[in-house]
Amino acid sequence: MRTPPPVLRRPPRTLLSAALAVGLILLSAGCRRPFHDYPGAAFAYISNGKSDTVSVLDLHDFKVVRALVVGHNPTGVTANPVRPEVYAVNTESNNVSVIDTEKNAVVATIGVHRAPYFIDISHDGKRGYVANSASANVSVIDLERRKVLANVTVGGAPGLARVSSDSRSVVVSNRAENTVSIVDGSTLRVRATIPVCMQPEDIAILPDSSKAFITCSGSAQVAAVDLKQDKLLALLDVGQTPASLALKPDGGELFVCNFGSSNVSVIETTANEVGGTYLIGNQPSHAVITSDNSTLYVSNFGSDTVAVYNIDTGRMIGSLPVGNRPDALAFTPDGNFLLVLDSQSGDVAVLRLTKLPGSSKISKDRALFALVPVGVQPNAIAIKAMPPKP
Repeated sequence: MRTPPPVLRRPPRTLLSAALAVGLILLSAGCRRPFHDYPGAAFAYISNGKSDTVSVLDLHDFKVVRALVVGHNPTGVTANPVRPEVYAVNTESNNVSVIDTEKNAVVATIGVHRAPYFIDISHDGKRGYVANSASANVSVIDLERRKVLANVTVGGAPGLARVSSDSRSVVVSNRAENTVSIVDGSTLRVRATIPVCMQPEDIAILPDSSKAFITCSGSAQVAAVDLKQDKLLALLDVGQTPASLALKPDGGELFVCNFGSSNVSVIETTANEVGGTYLIGNQPSHAVITSDNSTLYVSNFGSDTVAVYNIDTGRMIGSLPVGNRPDALAFTPDGNFLLVLDSQSGDVAVLRLTKLPGSSKISKDRALFALVPVGVQPNAIAIKAMPPKP
């Protein structure tokens, strides 16, 4: 995992054997293409915490085309929804690297305060929000001018700052104080501090910006917070050590990966109720949901698998082997492949999701397509698709 609690810290990466390394080489012979020379080019950007690099993975050929040197211990990486940029947060050098996705090069470095882990970007692509966990503040960055606008004081050990889609609210989880700070997106001042539950961490905000849900790893709960009235609505009991949240695209249900109890809880977001809890695998870490709201994919950190869960039937329908200690996940833009970061083996597992003609079996419909070596301890992944050339 990219943030505390310590129980989620990854073990050191083991070295791949020579035979395995040869088996993982997927690069075809021939000359390397220039960047973005085919319509709809897309790349994945992977932060490698112990290599101080960001790997650039071409999603057309599934090969690493560059390893960009960034700051020390890059953790979070996020794509700008408007600008051709990706941002890598460097925890130990206290800065943010700006990657130009048209050149696939680092073009700027923006200093923030101590021990940042993540960056979230406003819907219009103009601002970035970075919680500085060792400075008890949030750096607000003007991404057009590449300049810090303000450092907003919040609670102790803020782990994450998440901005609502209407940009009116920035929700900050203060792990050391068991509170959530609500920063006004216009004034950049804290308009409310709300006591929630123990060790708040991950945050999900509904598409209509009305509510936020926050995991509390220390009390096996998820807090529901009203962002219109800035008040706590409910504390929902889930499994042990809730690690991350995955929201359905329609916003109706929220899935909680309970790392300590090896299950997922389903929260009905309208009623603020837990609809059920289901075994999913050993130490579930992260989850993603298909765009049609039908299927949940969960990385099982402790069993080196990805679970496949049918949301409509409420049943797990398969389990796919990947590399060692799978963690962060992301779909390719076309939805045909799932990328899984294997934090210990230092590779990306590429899972093919599309069905073969005439096939009905999970082993044939969904399968491991490739293992692509990246850097040491891959932490996070961002996808950036470029518009076709005119």
